[in-house]
Amino acid sequence: MTYSVQKSDEQWRAELAPEQYEVLREAATERPWTGELLDESRAGLYTCAACGTELFQSGTKFDSHCGWPSFYESVRPEAVELIEDRTHGMLRTEVRCATCGSHLGHVFPDGVGTPTGDRYCMNSLALDFTPESGS
Repeated sequence: MTYSVQKSDEQWRAELAPEQYEVLREAATERPWTGELLDESRAGLYTCAACGTELFQSGTKFDSHCGWPSFYESVRPEAVELIEDRTHGMLRTEVRCATCGSHLGHVFPDGVGTPTGDRYCMNSLALDFTPESGS
């Protein structure tokens, strides 16, 4: 897929912290229960840490007890790209930013009790959070 934000590997490395580069550009996963956005509960907006694209509203975040921030839907279906992922000997669905192609995490159809039934399990390092005014 061609992304509207395209940068060289050197540009991404210069702009992102090393841990963010590993997650966003090399599809690494941060350790569970370590992300600074895991327990974020204020109202606000989650954006791609690489390019700033709006990805998730705080109202769709829920505690899935999985160790990573979880959401039941993106702000718009076209905000994210879903890719079949057969790494690590399993079948999963990778979630990427549709604007820059950065790896965000995975989506699982096991969000029991959510309106969509989906659990977008995202890496905190892949997201920036902007609280609503007054939050």
